[in-house]
Amino acid sequence: MKKVQLNPLGWMSQLSQIEVSQLQDTTHSELFDVFKNCCLAVLNSGVDEDDYELLFAPYQDFDIKLVRRERGVKIELTNPPEVAFVDGKLVRGVHEHLFAVLRDMLFMGNKHALVHKPAPVDSLSTTDMVFDMLRHAQALEGNDELNTIVCWGGHSIKQHEYQYTKEVGYQLGLREMNICTGCGPGAMKGPMKGATIGHAKQRYKNGRYIGISEPSIIAAEPPNAIVNELIIMPDIEKRLEAFVRFAHGVVIFPGGVGTAEELLYLLGILMNERNAQQPLPVILTGPKGAEAYFAAIDEFVGATLGPQAQSKYQIIIDDAEEVARTLCNSKAKIEQYRLAVGDSFSFNWSLKIDEPFQVPFIPTHDSMAALPLHQEQDVASLAVVLRQAFSGIVAGNVKAEGVRQIKEKGPFQLRGDVHLMQRIDALLESFVAQGRMKLPGSEYIPCYTISPQD
Repeated sequence: MKKVQLNPLGWMSQLSQIEVSQLQDTTHSELFDVFKNCCLAVLNSGVDEDDYELLFAPYQDFDIKLVRRERGVKIELTNPPEVAFVDGKLVRGVHEHLFAVLRDMLFMGNKHALVHKPAPVDSLSTTDMVFDMLRHAQALEGNDELNTIVCWGGHSIKQHEYQYTKEVGYQLGLREMNICTGCGPGAMKGPMKGATIGHAKQRYKNGRYIGISEPSIIAAEPPNAIVNELIIMPDIEKRLEAFVRFAHGVVIFPGGVGTAEELLYLLGILMNERNAQQPLPVILTGPKGAEAYFAAIDEFVGATLGPQAQSKYQIIIDDAEEVARTLCNSKAKIEQYRLAVGDSFSFNWSLKIDEPFQVPFIPTHDSMAALPLHQEQDVASLAVVLRQAFSGIVAGNVKAEGVRQIKEKGPFQLRGDVHLMQRIDALLESFVAQGRMKLPGSEYIPCYTISPQD
C-alpha cells in the first residue's frame, strides 16, 4: 500500500485552528466524496479518457484524507495513480491542483455553506460568490491588464483543428495575452500550449494558463498539465459566469454540444439591452474546412435567436493572426468603457446577468421533458431553455449522475415545436456525424431522443 503526504501550498498553508477544524468537519459530508473523485481526476491529468467509470475503475483502493497540523492540513493519498509521479515524486503542477480542489470544494464550500445546502440563487448573491471564489483563488490579481482571453471548444476535436487552436494560442502569446479555458484536453489545451511558446519568445514571465472547471465535469475533462491556475466552481452556471466576468475576449473553436451551450449562454447575456454597450469581442474560428461547421452554428443561431444574436460575434476562418490582432486591438475600447462606467478591469461587474442564467439547472428525465422548447417566447428565455437542453445532453454524455440516469431510465426525452425540434435535431446530428460527442475511438450512443410535441 502506497501512502503519500503532501504539504499545503499557497495561502492554504496559513489557516487558523478554527478553519482547520471546519475543514475536517467536511470529511463527513457528501461533498467529501465529490472532492475525492475530483482529486482522483486531477491525479489522472493527461489521461485521454472521458468516461468517468473507465477513468476511476483501476483505482478502487484509492483514498484521500486530511491530516491536521498546527498551521494547516496535509493531504494524505493512499494508492494514487502512478501517472501523477515522476521517479516517485508527485508532479508539482498536480500537487498545486490538489490544493486548489481542496480550497474551492471544501474550504470555500464550507464558507458558502455548500457543504450542507445548495448555492444561492438570487442574482447579487450568486455574482458575489463567483467574485469571492475568484478572489480567494488569487485569480483577480494580475487580471487588470485586459489581456485574458477565454477559449471555448470541444474536448473531442480533429488533429488539424487542435493544431489550429495551438496556432491561435501562439499568436495570442506573442501579443502577451493570457489564456483561460475549461482546462481539459482538445481545444482547451491547444491554446495554452501555443501561448507558452509565444510567451517564451517574448520573454513574457507572467504567462497565465487558467482552467475553470466544476465538480461534475472534471472527471470527463481532467486539468491538462499546462494549467498553472485551477479553479473549481460549484456548478456549470457559476463556471459560465466566472468565464464571462473574468474575460476580456472570447474565442470559440469547433466543439460539440457543450460548446453550443456556452455560446447560447453568452449570446443570451449579450442580447440583454442593458449590455448593448459592453465591448466584449467574441470570435468563432477554426482551420480551413471548418466553414460548414460554423455555417451550421450560425444558421441555428439565426433561426432560433435571430439576427441580433448573430451580430454579437464574428467568424474568422483559418487566420490565427487576424484573431489575435482583433482581440488585442479591442483592449483600448474595453479600457475606455470600463473607465467610463467606473468598472473593474479584473472582474466585469457591469455585465448584467439575469437570474434565469444563474439558477442551477439539474438535468433529470422530468426536468428535460418539461423544458418549454418553443419559439413563442422572448429570445432571452429561449436562450435559457436551449442552454438547459444542451446542458442536459452534456450531463447525459459525460457527467457521472447524468450517465447513471441514462443507464437506469433510458435517454432523456426532448419535446417541443416541430420546427425548433428539427433545428435542434439537425445540429446535434451534425455533432454526432463529426465525432464531436465523445473522444475518438469511443462509440457514441445518444443520451437523448427528440420528438415534436403532441
